[in-house]
Amino acid sequence: MLVRRVWAASGRRPGGGTRRIGGDVGQVIAELLPLTLGVAISPIPIIAAILMLLTPRPREAALGFLAGWLLGIVGLTVLMLVIANVIGMTSVTGEPKTPVSWIILLLGVLVVVMAVRHWMERPEPGTVPPWMRAVDGVTPARSVIWGLLLAVVNPTNVMMFVPAGIAISQGELGIGGQVVAVAVFSLVAACGVAVPVLGYLADPGRMRGPLDELRGWLRDDNATIMFVLLLVIGFVLLGRGIGGLVD
Repeated sequence: MLVRRVWAASGRRPGGGTRRIGGDVGQVIAELLPLTLGVAISPIPIIAAILMLLTPRPREAALGFLAGWLLGIVGLTVLMLVIANVIGMTSVTGEPKTPVSWIILLLGVLVVVMAVRHWMERPEPGTVPPWMRAVDGVTPARSVIWGLLLAVVNPTNVMMFVPAGIAISQGELGIGGQVVAVAVFSLVAACGVAVPVLGYLADPGRMRGPLDELRGWLRDDNATIMFVLLLVIGFVLLGRGIGGLVD
């Protein structure tokens, strides 16, 4: 009961007004899709998942990593949503609060800065990051921790989870709608790891070669992929923030 009350804490506005419930789940999910891509196409967890498939116990390690990855995504998204609900993301009129629009605008600026940083600090082609060597030989139990940490500690992911929580809260959804939005966001965001893992487990012999090629491509072009992806998402957030300020 307590969890239900906290989850729906935005049902009452700070000024005493009642929040309208029953927004469009489809519209909220459409707003979330660019953010899901920011998590799903992030090269580091995909490379880590592929490395898990090359350990002595690939099935256990990869599934453990996927479980930790999904748990981290769901947990942090729910946390951001609960915080957004408690604070209240919309005014009595139903429009985004001005401070919220400024927050989204600031997040857009930070994401663009991260995109430029990814490009400026890109490593030499063929360089193997130290964390990739640390994954070699990881146990199934530790693979869960790896998945969880890569989901919640990665600053790029956090920059996606914060606006995701705000977008769901601003959608004026009931508890059921918010659960659906979180579930869709989490499942799509986890696809970048889930697809290679489940594909390999379905047909290990056939998938090993393509996954090795994918790992090499992601390793060598990590900076370019993240630069383009973050730049697009950053400008999307900038547009939302500016739109909320001028409305």
